[in-house]
Amino acid sequence: MRRREFLAGAIGLTLIPGRVWAQRRAGLKRVGGLFTVGSGDPEAAARTGAFERGLRELGWRKGENIELDYFFTGGDAARLRSMATELLAAKPDVILANGPAVVRALGGKSQTIPMIFALIPDPVGDGLVASLARPGGMMTGFTNFEYSMGSKWMELLSEVAPTVKRAAILFNPAMAPYAPLYMRSIEAGRPVFGIEPVPMPVRDLDDLHRSMKSLGESGRTGLIVLADLFTTGNNEVIVSLAQQMRLPAIYPFSYFARKGGLLSYGVDTSEPFYKAAGYVDRILKGAKPADLPVQQPTRFELVINLKNAKALGIEVPPMLLARADEVIE
Repeated sequence: MRRREFLAGAIGLTLIPGRVWAQRRAGLKRVGGLFTVGSGDPEAAARTGAFERGLRELGWRKGENIELDYFFTGGDAARLRSMATELLAAKPDVILANGPAVVRALGGKSQTIPMIFALIPDPVGDGLVASLARPGGMMTGFTNFEYSMGSKWMELLSEVAPTVKRAAILFNPAMAPYAPLYMRSIEAGRPVFGIEPVPMPVRDLDDLHRSMKSLGESGRTGLIVLADLFTTGNNEVIVSLAQQMRLPAIYPFSYFARKGGLLSYGVDTSEPFYKAAGYVDRILKGAKPADLPVQQPTRFELVINLKNAKALGIEVPPMLLARADEVIE
C-alpha cells in the first residue's frame, strides 16, 4: 500500500496580481499558473509542489531567477473568468493552465502568451493544437485521458458492485463539451457489463443536490464522475453526497478516493505538472511551444477506499484489490 506524498513547495495566492507583479525585480522570469482546485485543497499543494520540484531540478529558484504566481478557482466559473483576465493582464513569460475550462478562459487557440497546459483530455479534438506531434501556435502540454477509458470505468463499476444495473454519468455540460465522446465509450460497455449508462448533467450545486437525491432513491444505481471544472472543484461535495446516498461511485482522479470516494482510476494528477516544468524551462530558454510535442499519459493508477466500501456494505473482490496501486483502509 502506498500513501500519497505531498511534495514540498510554498503556494502563493495572488489576490491583486497587478500590484504584486509590478513589484518584481527586473531580470526575473515570470510564470503564472491558473488551477481548477481551491487554494486550500491538498491537491493544490501536490500540483504546485510537483511543478516547483521540477523547476528546482532544472536550476530555477523562486525569488532568485524566477517568480511564480498561482491562481486557484475552486471550481467557480465566475472566479475563473476574473482570474484569467487578471493573469493575462499581468503578461507573464509563460502560463501554466490546468484543465480545458482554464485554457478556454485564457483565450484558447488565440492565446499570445506561451502556454503549457496540463490535464487536457483532447487538445486536438478541441482545436487547441494542430496535432500532438506538432502543436503549432502558442501552446502545448500534457493530456490526461483517452476517451476509451469510459469502458474501463464501466468495467470497474461492474466488478466492485455487480448488482448495479444503471450508472449515472455526472458532468457539467458547460464545462465538459467533450462528455459525448466519453459517453460513446461508456455506451460501448453496456452489452459487455450489463449496466445502462444514463447521462446526468448538472449545472450548479442545487442541481447537483437534487440529482444526487433522486439517484439515491432509484436503487441498484451507481455513479461515474467525469472530470471537468465543476466536478473537480466540488469533489468533496460529490463524494459526501455519494456516501449519503449510498452510491457505489467511480471517480476520475485519486484525490476523490483519498477524500472518501469508493474507487478512482486515472492519471497521477501531479505528474503532468512535474513534467510541465521541463517545458517551461525550455520555453524560457528560447524554445517555441509549437515545436514541443503534446505528451500523453503513460501510467494510470487505481485507488480503492476500503473504508467507503465497508460503509456501503461492499466486499471488494480480492483480484481487484490485488490490482490496486493504493488501498485506503
